[in-house]
Amino acid sequence: MKRRSGHRARLTLSPNQVAKLDEQAHAARALWNLLHEWWTLLPKHKRTLAAANAAIRQARKDIDWLAVLPAQAAQAVLRTYHQAWTNCWKGLACAPNFKARFRTPMSVDITQERRMRIVRVHRRWGMVTIPKVGRVRFRWTRDLPIGRHADEGNRVTGARLIKDALGWHIAFRVQTAHLRPGVHPGPEVGIDLGIAVPLALSDGTEFHHGDWLNDKEKATLLCLEQHAARRKQHHKPGEKTSRRLQHTYDQMAGLRARAKRRALDWQHKTTTDIAERYGTVVVEALKITNMVASARGTVDQPGKNVAQKRGLNRSISAESWGRMIGMLAYKTVRRGGTLHKVPAPGTSQRCSACGATTPGSRQSQARFVCKNTGCGWSGNADHNAARNILHLYRIGLVAVPAAGRCSRQAHKRVKPATAR
Repeated sequence: MKRRSGHRARLTLSPNQVAKLDEQAHAARALWNLLHEWWTLLPKHKRTLAAANAAIRQARKDIDWLAVLPAQAAQAVLRTYHQAWTNCWKGLACAPNFKARFRTPMSVDITQERRMRIVRVHRRWGMVTIPKVGRVRFRWTRDLPIGRHADEGNRVTGARLIKDALGWHIAFRVQTAHLRPGVHPGPEVGIDLGIAVPLALSDGTEFHHGDWLNDKEKATLLCLEQHAARRKQHHKPGEKTSRRLQHTYDQMAGLRARAKRRALDWQHKTTTDIAERYGTVVVEALKITNMVASARGTVDQPGKNVAQKRGLNRSISAESWGRMIGMLAYKTVRRGGTLHKVPAPGTSQRCSACGATTPGSRQSQARFVCKNTGCGWSGNADHNAARNILHLYRIGLVAVPAAGRCSRQAHKRVKPATAR
């Protein structure tokens, strides 16, 4: 079977090349906005890809600064815009809108692999040709199917240039051919996602991580936040941000991007380890959007413990449970395993030994002592929840996504995929 994946690498650019890529990214964003305005003003019976293609070609002739964007990248903007409307019509996403200058990630598409001419020049470096920019070095951290290793099933189909707080990166679109995996022989495991213990497994295994920034980086970030707050006090509403304040914001974004990359690295390594060891992975069907809702309330009915709830929301968002579950989903499938979701209510209050839910059993964040008469089981609260999660799967109570655009979950009893 053919598998499509991505590989992201950091580019090493000169100041002149950075300026050229910035111009291309701004031209791509402006072309999107022009296309969106043209599309929404036309009658519905005239909205066709052929008409949009002709309009883009004419706009590139009439507007000089649009010529900095390669023709293939302009066509990629059209395809992406049309796909956005297709997803909207299918109920998978909202309708596309205008892209703001400072809130939109800067990106440029390279649609043809033959124009990139990817070569490996060193053990740690590769070279790629970017249209209208030239030859650029990138960090070689993964083997790509190029040269004699490339064929119809294994090749690089394209790439996208993306800019974040750490600079410009290139994300290769890679297509590889693999044999369909057999059934994973590993055991079943339930996973409880938490904050104090990020991942607690039903077999007693725990996965921990430290802070994403060290003490020096935390102090630097705090100092930058204080500088930004003081400088912002002297700006009037609607006044343009000064270069000094914008430079402070860029430094803060760089530190936060570094923390995010370390978190991604830990999540990838952890989920890969779990997917290789276990054949069936069971997690909770968490409604994370509801869990991180604000407790501020209204003017008539103000909320309670707003500051504490705000801190809890930040901790939940920092763990990125949804991203973790998404990684587990595709990694287990690639190795022949399966991922299942079970309803979340009651998993941390129920005793995994006797099955009773008794008030007061959860004594603390890490301690569970069953108050049911005749049981008295005690153990780690997170491991108890993980065992309950696995039990719900074994009795056939899994969460089935409801049909339609809404992400609500319907609970249904089904037969487990395997009986171990």
